[in-house]
Amino acid sequence: MQHLSQSPTDPGFIQDPYPFYEKARAGGSLFFWKDYGLICATSAAVVGAILRDRRFGREVPSESRAPVAQHLAPFYAVEAHSMLELEPPRHTRLRSLVLRAFTSRRIASLAQEIETLCHDLIDRFPAGDFDLIQAFAQTLPVTIVCRLLGVPEADGSRMLAWSNAMVGMYQARRTRATEDAAVAATQAFAAYLRAYVDNRRDKPADDLITQLIAAESDGERLSTDELIATCILLLNAGHEATVHTIGNGVKALVESRHGSAVLTPDRVESTVEEILRHDPPLHLFTRWAYEDVELAGHTFRRGDQVGCLLAAANRDPAAWDEPGRFNPARPVRANLSFGAGLHFCVGAPLARMELQIALPILFDRCPGLTFAAPPRYANLYHFHGLESLVVRVR
Repeated sequence: MQHLSQSPTDPGFIQDPYPFYEKARAGGSLFFWKDYGLICATSAAVVGAILRDRRFGREVPSESRAPVAQHLAPFYAVEAHSMLELEPPRHTRLRSLVLRAFTSRRIASLAQEIETLCHDLIDRFPAGDFDLIQAFAQTLPVTIVCRLLGVPEADGSRMLAWSNAMVGMYQARRTRATEDAAVAATQAFAAYLRAYVDNRRDKPADDLITQLIAAESDGERLSTDELIATCILLLNAGHEATVHTIGNGVKALVESRHGSAVLTPDRVESTVEEILRHDPPLHLFTRWAYEDVELAGHTFRRGDQVGCLLAAANRDPAAWDEPGRFNPARPVRANLSFGAGLHFCVGAPLARMELQIALPILFDRCPGLTFAAPPRYANLYHFHGLESLVVRVR
């Protein structure tokens, strides 16, 4: 097994991590990433196998749990109720209850709102050069989440700030200042949502918070702490992925000189899937071994952690022809950008719908969209998204 060094905060890696992934994969499906002290999987077959194998999971085995630092206790108190970090039977119960409220019908009902919002945002584009991330990519998903939850859209900027601070806990550039900001954001976000949950228990409304309160399975309901953690997860995970994918997608479409021609109703699905495959919003997702498992020539022991490099798997030449080329004409097939198995992203249908509606409208309304400055990726790893996308609309 190769042992490789690569700082995830190195400027060159931030702008283009794919050569490192190719180097790692050339030595086999697994390598040891020295900077993380972590064995990572690079191939589509092995990453997919780990994500689907119930001998691996997200919840830390009891003997591998490190004590939580006192200053981080409020953050992990909320995370303790997040279905992203849990395994059966708690995960099964939580996911079942959430899916009773977050139905495909409810998601589909948002389509017209997404379309109208896209046009409204484009109508408000400033004259001259502007940052498309702020004006469109960030505002669209956070507004939709506000409407979905039933909280004021005017609070979207606060929720966005809380979300950005909280996901800083999963970034390679994490510092004590990052941790303190994440804890403060967690406490503020939880208090904000608790007030709305308490209100909806007395005064139900037509929103997701009310539906989550009402959801019941085998006599079980979500506790207030579980409701809060679920709402935070829907914003943090769903918003983060959609923002980055819109930005990465616009970059790919402009650089490759594709545009509205590949965003027609008969082609938009394949184009969105290619955007997700080619430059996904999340690059590294970890799992813990729950028993001894032999995989790809290596034996993982119970309590070992393994990194799944989703972005490397999505560019595996064993699974994709010319994987480094952005090709919207590829036939639609599954990629690993939203994970796989038990923890497949519950918000994936909403994210896909937002992308399939937003991108055609953007390129139809702004056919002369060009870059006013070279796009640059932000120092966000494990995530991968643009710090800004300054554009000019002719």
